[in-house]
Amino acid sequence: MANKKGRRRTFGSVRQLPSGRWQVRYRDPETGQLRPAEKTYPTKSDAQAALTHIESDVTRGHWTDPDAGAVNFEEYATSWLRDRKLADRTRERNESVMRLHILPTFGARTIADVTTARVRNWRGKLLAAGIGDPTVVKAYQLLRALMNTAVDDELIRRNPCRIKGADRYDVPERPVLTVAEVFAVADAIGPRHRLLVLLAAFTTLRFGELAALRCRDIDLEGLTVTVRRAQAELQDGRLFDKAPKSAAGVRAVSFPAELLGEVTRHLEAFAAPGRDGHVFVGPQGGQLRRSNFRDDWVKGRKAAGVTAELHFHDLRHTGNTLASTAGASTRELMTRMGHSSSRAALIYQHMTIDRDRAIADRLGAMIRGSGGGAVSDPSEKGPAGP
Repeated sequence: MANKKGRRRTFGSVRQLPSGRWQVRYRDPETGQLRPAEKTYPTKSDAQAALTHIESDVTRGHWTDPDAGAVNFEEYATSWLRDRKLADRTRERNESVMRLHILPTFGARTIADVTTARVRNWRGKLLAAGIGDPTVVKAYQLLRALMNTAVDDELIRRNPCRIKGADRYDVPERPVLTVAEVFAVADAIGPRHRLLVLLAAFTTLRFGELAALRCRDIDLEGLTVTVRRAQAELQDGRLFDKAPKSAAGVRAVSFPAELLGEVTRHLEAFAAPGRDGHVFVGPQGGQLRRSNFRDDWVKGRKAAGVTAELHFHDLRHTGNTLASTAGASTRELMTRMGHSSSRAALIYQHMTIDRDRAIADRLGAMIRGSGGGAVSDPSEKGPAGP
């Protein structure tokens, strides 16, 4: 387009500096003020090419203020974490990962300084230092989420966390016990924690879900355990109950009738009094903690002669495998374990209690076949909870 003097109107200009390098200048599309580009160029043609790219970005609405990313990373990360709506335990984990694994590298830099090359180098150093894959993946995911917000805030144009496969890791195959081995561990661990082991395996409840169970959550008539909450522990030792991560986490899970006697005896001998009393308590009558259970678990595992690699959470994996062998479908397993599907509609699909009863009955048949546990007569059910 020509101006009144007949010359073509240009976007910005280039000029040679006393140093011999070339500088690009253009009107800031937001303020209208003349501003230089972020860097200079060795030749006039390089500077003109850069000016053309800037003009193209402005025309297409893709231009971002180069100074917008000049925000201190640590300050931005601190406010970002503060403003996120997170459960207490999740917030504590995120703050720990940020403090230990992200800020030491990026804290003193600006948001714009976080480039893909620097992210790749940072991740490589974490792995080389022996930081576990799960922790490195968590740190990468946290950094990526923060930088996504920086993109939304128009501090940077695109997220530098674009390393293929960095957001996941291969989970090693975990041990799976036989039914006989489950009962061997339950026998070895002692009467106080015997039912904890059996329910972990045959209902696939998590440790936190088991620790949060109240007596009213046990239905001796319906042979079900209802999960309404999960226990969490902060780094300072405080315990609290939290809601499950998703709607699928609130569920009633059937247990085999063959465990009815075990459940009844435990409620009578070891549970805290009253309907709101905890089903599982520590040796001194306080709340069950991982720390006051771990020694008993290690001793019981060793005495049972099972692999030393077995974690308590592997009982859940064992139960899932046994339920699958008993004929449970993928959706039934998800419901039983309290998992949500990536398909939102699946959250609202629930298997019938009759079908869940059938799964528990087949698990009971496995128990009888292994000779494990005292077999209770289902016709002699006790009252519906203490």
